[in-house]
Amino acid sequence: MRSANPVLDRLDDVGRTERRVLGVGATDAMTVADVVTRTVGLLLLTGVTAAVAWVVVPEAAWVPAALAGSALASLALVLVISLKQVTSPPVVVGYAVLQGLLLGVASRAFELVYPGIVAQAVVGTFGVFLGMSLLYRARLVRATPRLARLVLGTLVGILAIGLVNLVAYLVTGGQGLAVYSLTGRVGWLPYVFSVVAIIAGALSFVLDFDLVERSAANRLPRRYAWYCAFGLLVGLIFLYWQILRLLSYVRR
Repeated sequence: MRSANPVLDRLDDVGRTERRVLGVGATDAMTVADVVTRTVGLLLLTGVTAAVAWVVVPEAAWVPAALAGSALASLALVLVISLKQVTSPPVVVGYAVLQGLLLGVASRAFELVYPGIVAQAVVGTFGVFLGMSLLYRARLVRATPRLARLVLGTLVGILAIGLVNLVAYLVTGGQGLAVYSLTGRVGWLPYVFSVVAIIAGALSFVLDFDLVERSAANRLPRRYAWYCAFGLLVGLIFLYWQILRLLSYVRR
């Protein structure tokens, strides 16, 4: 069964190919602990970079350009790492640094308008992640093919609609399912869109946990622990943005 996280989606196929062609010894095999260690390290690096960007990057006219540049660079890295199954630590670390820059500057903008919102979004993000991990460990929520199809379809739809909505906003200035301004009235559709995105993002962790466990059990090469950690980081950042946006709607 595949993960709903597009980053981790083809990991099963890669594992089967590498085991058949190269073979993996017990000492070279990935473990769940390897993924946990690398995920924590990437999260710390992203958080430290965000904190530095929050304090150091000045509020100036060029900041929007820097944000756009880092966002595009992050998107390019996601596509390259995902499509080419990149497991190089420097590339994954580069993504974490770029996202930290983006998160730090953008989060500060939200914080200036809505004091305390960033702490709420961070607590909400890790609360959802921890809650889903506990539900998965207790087997109260199981990774099934039906859940995978549902979550994957929902996430693809969210990303596609979000992209169309963003292009429409850049061309016409109109804001539909997602509101990009930090102030102003918000209708009920953006609320629904954000809630659906948060639910889909939360459920995707269950599928990611299952895929990581199966990859470790199937003895994927250890370098794929970096790839799995990268996929989990992408999911956490996606969830953070959705929660931050929803909280900004609520506080208007």
